[in-house]
Amino acid sequence: MGRVGKTMIALSIALAISGCTRLRVGRGYIVDENLVSSVQAGVDNKESVEATLGRPSFVSQFDSNQWYYYARVTRQLAFSSPKGESQTLLRVQFDNAGNVASVSRSGLELAANIKPEGDKTDTKGSDRGFFEDLFGNIGTVGTGGAPQ
Repeated sequence: MGRVGKTMIALSIALAISGCTRLRVGRGYIVDENLVSSVQAGVDNKESVEATLGRPSFVSQFDSNQWYYYARVTRQLAFSSPKGESQTLLRVQFDNAGNVASVSRSGLELAANIKPEGDKTDTKGSDRGFFEDLFGNIGTVGTGGAPQ
């Protein structure tokens, strides 16, 4: 085997091994512990929190006085599904005057692993078959306004 053949084999092995590397991906807010710990209840307000932590990842739909900062790190090997490695959900709650009332934090313990079953979503209602769907409207189409 020549020099070119050995080089090609080495490159092929390196390419195959590089496809099996573990990917680590961070999404959402980048948590800076010093900045997060500087936000204090009774001291800060909405403007100072936004200046310190930036705009929130999302604001509660039901209460605009609750801001959330979300961060998640996942790992994935080749073509497998990504798995959560760490997660931080920082909730900053304000009072009606716009001052910080509380700051709480949760992690991966609140993340739910949802596994759908099958390729259909069950719905409530009638469970009709193919022929019932095909012939079910016979006699009902075009009779609008006719006495019954």
